[in-house]
Amino acid sequence: MIRYEGDLYRPPSEAESLILQVTLGCSYNRCTFCGMYRDKRFRVRSLAELRGEIEWARDHLRGVRRVFLADGDALIAKAELLEGLLDALHEAFAGLHRVSVYASPQALAVRSVEEMARLREKGLSLYYLGVESGDDRVLAALNKGVDGAEMVRVARKASEAGVKLSTMILLGAGGREFSLDHARASARVINAIAPRFVSTLVVSPLPGTPLGEQLARGEFEELSPLELAHELRAFLADLELEGAIFRSNHASNYLALAGTLPRDKERLLGSLDRVLAHPERARFIPDRLRGL
Repeated sequence: MIRYEGDLYRPPSEAESLILQVTLGCSYNRCTFCGMYRDKRFRVRSLAELRGEIEWARDHLRGVRRVFLADGDALIAKAELLEGLLDALHEAFAGLHRVSVYASPQALAVRSVEEMARLREKGLSLYYLGVESGDDRVLAALNKGVDGAEMVRVARKASEAGVKLSTMILLGAGGREFSLDHARASARVINAIAPRFVSTLVVSPLPGTPLGEQLARGEFEELSPLELAHELRAFLADLELEGAIFRSNHASNYLALAGTLPRDKERLLGSLDRVLAHPERARFIPDRLRGL
């Protein structure tokens, strides 16, 4: 059977996917806002372990078309292991359509274009990249480990390898002081990356994380739903993408928006303009229905 260790996290679009824990935890695990893997010691699982779970899934699950490789940093595993894993998945599931993974900028830095191209040919075709911000001050405060220019550089390696990118921006990550700078710089970085998908999350300073401790000490200010709407509008207004799918469907968001850019850009901006003009009528998602 499939054995999971600790909590599992996956993107909203992977709700129907088979999840395999290729790694436990995250090899970097130093971002100030992230509490997902702080209770796990990072390790890469063996191909033999994973083959056993794939065989169980083959015998007990029907219609597996998508597989998500967890935990937070599976792309950091050796290319040979990932290639063997992808071969095993295709042998087990004739209808396999897509394999995806979280990709940290650190993992993208060590993976060569040639390695990523080979993995894409074997089915690893979508990376979820937490860009978080394009503002270097915000990235430094989040301890992301890269600046905006390095984020663009490593993301372009994946694009050169033919991999689709789904990028995430963390609304509110700059606090009130850097809100608009964060929004506009994030749009510049996303424009430079030119991903297939772009989504927004809202920063959630959790207890036990450095950001949560900063919030408790009064060193970080969370934005109100209306301020986040201002920030989101500034971000969307500066996006210049062709054929990109935009979503704010993560459970942390106060507003759920969706569209294809640039086709739906004016509609999305219009929705935000109505919220900003009449906040008393805005249908913000209540906190009880929001989550990480």
